[in-house]
Amino acid sequence: MVGVALQEDFSRNVPFDVEHSLDMWGYLWHTPSALTQGLPFSLTLLLILLAHEFGHYGAAVFHQVDSSLPYFLPSPFLGTFGAFIRVRSPIYSKRSLFDIGIAGPLAGFVFLVPALAIGLSFSKVVPGITHQGSMQFGVPLLEWLLKRAIFPGVAPAEIYLHPVARAAWVGMFATAMNLLPIGQLDGGHIFYSFFPRRHKTASKLLCLLMLPLGKFWFGWFVWGLALLWLNRRHPTIYDPSVLDRDRRKLGYLAFAIFLLCFSISPLSTGDF
Repeated sequence: MVGVALQEDFSRNVPFDVEHSLDMWGYLWHTPSALTQGLPFSLTLLLILLAHEFGHYGAAVFHQVDSSLPYFLPSPFLGTFGAFIRVRSPIYSKRSLFDIGIAGPLAGFVFLVPALAIGLSFSKVVPGITHQGSMQFGVPLLEWLLKRAIFPGVAPAEIYLHPVARAAWVGMFATAMNLLPIGQLDGGHIFYSFFPRRHKTASKLLCLLMLPLGKFWFGWFVWGLALLWLNRRHPTIYDPSVLDRDRRKLGYLAFAIFLLCFSISPLSTGDF
């Protein structure tokens, strides 16, 4: 339903409005065939999230760690709050922890990059579109670079993202949030694999840093408080071994992916 709203707004050259997507419920109840218009957005987004979670799942299977298949969380806002797998058995080595933690972001990134490029190729120039409407989306570095390549000389604020590119944007947002080196997020697993003794302190400091970032996006304040309260600790792994060179390189790659997907103000409205 969110995909249908995105597609209709894109076709009419008007900015995406969350209220419009909520209004679609009644219309689509009586005209379910119209749901096919939302497939470019929804299938792209689900593919990116599914690749991310199956990256975790595949690494868990490889290391003989018992885990569930992915669960998806629906949301009326952008269609989904994301997905997750449940790890049912302990992880005994830093190598296993690192592989399981990093496999998800790497797998999702492999799919979101071509999705973003394809979506941008279907996007169009609409003067002032970014600053219209009640919601503005931030521009991560990866999106900015591809916009410069596909639309040379056009200001990023003038480019109206096709729903496929918007799905990739959601994928970038989810990737950046997951790669925060805090608690038991993917980035927290990676950081713990490198610096187990510094993990708790780093998690606490980053949560506190997120509070003033609420000036740019209120979600940082809420997310920082939630992580500070719930998710700073990490299960102890008694493994004195050091990560090998190849895994360290992948760790640096994960940091680069975080920088490419991160936006200090991912969402803003007229109220903030």
